[in-house]
Amino acid sequence: MTVFDVFNGDADGICALVQLRKADPKKSRLITGVKRDIQLLDRVEAGRGDQVNVLDISMEKNRSALDRLLNQGVELFYVDHHRPGVIPEHAGLTAIIDTDPETCTSLLVNNHLGGQFLPWAITAAFGDNMTRAAELLCKQQGYSSSRVDQLKTLGICLNYNGYGEHVSDLHIPPDRLYLSLMAYDDPLEVVSDPASCFQQLNAGYLEDLDRAGRERPAFSTEAVEIVVLPNESWARRVSGVLGNQLANANADKAHAVMTPSSKGGYVVSVRAPLNNRTGADQLCSQFPSGGGRQAAAGINHLPLSEFDHFASVMQKMYGSKGDSEG
Repeated sequence: MTVFDVFNGDADGICALVQLRKADPKKSRLITGVKRDIQLLDRVEAGRGDQVNVLDISMEKNRSALDRLLNQGVELFYVDHHRPGVIPEHAGLTAIIDTDPETCTSLLVNNHLGGQFLPWAITAAFGDNMTRAAELLCKQQGYSSSRVDQLKTLGICLNYNGYGEHVSDLHIPPDRLYLSLMAYDDPLEVVSDPASCFQQLNAGYLEDLDRAGRERPAFSTEAVEIVVLPNESWARRVSGVLGNQLANANADKAHAVMTPSSKGGYVVSVRAPLNNRTGADQLCSQFPSGGGRQAAAGINHLPLSEFDHFASVMQKMYGSKGDSEG
């Protein structure tokens, strides 16, 4: 039997797999990529008796590959919090799917494992901007403010590393990042180890965020803000965490961060208002290659000519009468 671990290359996907493999150490083939590389099941060549674990990638976007693997007799364990479409009923599929905007894949895995590796789930929740859920868990555990801050910073840095058009944009390839984290029992050990991946990621994060802070919005109303970043690797890396930072700074406003892609259009990251964590998936699904979850979603390719249309649709979804462009 061959085991495949298929996971999103962001904090949520990586920390979900860390939990699974600490609970059940097993040699596996790792299949991952940048955060936007979500059709990962297409890469899996498995047969009867093989096992595939799928973490934090949209079932809806991988449905044809999922059906193929099930028809070939593959056993699949699927955990995710994105919009799934119709979940197939099949003896070979075990699915834990929850699209609640206050949960993420690592929190679902944590529940499945009975909280055995909770600090890793909290790290992922912070990285996925599930701040309220993460802080509540920290409070329940009686964590010190210092420990909370360290888990939050690590989660943000792990998530930051997942953004890019290609793996070459990232500081550390996600499969290598996962393997490095597996050497630590507790995520705080990652933060305190001067030789760990955290030191490189944190330095890069702070530098890239400083650059991003100098960019001005391309579109702004009382309800919506759109930032267009330059065609640079640092901009592609910081796009997701910048969206989270903007959302946290103004909880009543929806935000979009766009970066130019090699295809001639934009890659778009959308964050719904923190005070109304809905609609991001509906917005992005109106455009080809768009999707995600209620609180945060994206579009892999938005033609340059569609910028005004996208801004209009976003404003219509989140705005109110009387708003005007700034």
